[in-house]
Amino acid sequence: MGFALQQFGRVITAMVTAFDNDGVLDVDETVRVARFLEASGNTALVVSGTTGEASTLTDPEKLELWSTISDAVTIPVLAGSGTNDTPHSIKMTKSASKLGISGILAVGPYYNRPAQSGILGHLDAMAKATDLPVIVYDIPIRTGRKIANETVLRLVDANANVVGLKDASGDPATTAMLIAKMSSTFDVYSGDDSLTLPLMAIGAVGVIGVATHWATPLFKDMIEAFLQGDHIRAVKLNSLLIPSYNFETSETAPNPVPTKVLMEAMGFNVGECRLPLGPPPEDLAKQALLVLDEIKSVLDDYSIEATS
Repeated sequence: MGFALQQFGRVITAMVTAFDNDGVLDVDETVRVARFLEASGNTALVVSGTTGEASTLTDPEKLELWSTISDAVTIPVLAGSGTNDTPHSIKMTKSASKLGISGILAVGPYYNRPAQSGILGHLDAMAKATDLPVIVYDIPIRTGRKIANETVLRLVDANANVVGLKDASGDPATTAMLIAKMSSTFDVYSGDDSLTLPLMAIGAVGVIGVATHWATPLFKDMIEAFLQGDHIRAVKLNSLLIPSYNFETSETAPNPVPTKVLMEAMGFNVGECRLPLGPPPEDLAKQALLVLDEIKSVLDDYSIEATS
């Protein structure tokens, strides 16, 4: 089985999941968000990842989202089918693979804090549960364990369908060493918006982002400017995104709380996060408007409209 370089493109959004005022899944509004993101220029979507509140979604909710959103957009949909329970992750990966999705996002097992041998066994089992392309998701701040380079290399050697890494480790030097050992068919994506440009400089192909909910055109232009060698423009565009980087997560309002507030400010009825994340701080809506105001003139130039 062979896979093409950058098969999922360069700007992917790990999208929010919409709930109504009672915390019930709102599939229609989630679809509306997905279609807006496609119209904004996203090249793929991650459904039920960290920003999609995967850990508080039920299995039937995930299956409904994967199926419905895959049918609603023309760009690839990656299903966040991983948990900290290996048999459960295998089951969900197999189920996702029957629903018309394009790939799997496999997060490192969280909470258990296994040794690298356990992480390898878990991810290997997920990869072998599907014929679809798999992107590994390394986010040690949430899982408690970094996925070591050697673990990724062994995983790729054993599974031709493991085609990429979403890197949210915050360790560009280690990521650079991994990229140097990988073939050109393995794609590394920034999983930390603020490190997109630095990671591009060491060989990443793009971003699986959060601020891409409202600033996809800026990310696209920044990445394109970098690839064309216009580094001055890339740095300028990155500077326009700094308020978004600072807004999208904090100790008092961790991701995806701010993203949902900003999407509400843009006219999407995505609701509050489910507990334990819960409602946002009172001043967050005002901060969201400030972020939008700071990039409004740029966004207006692109004339991106929400679609129903």
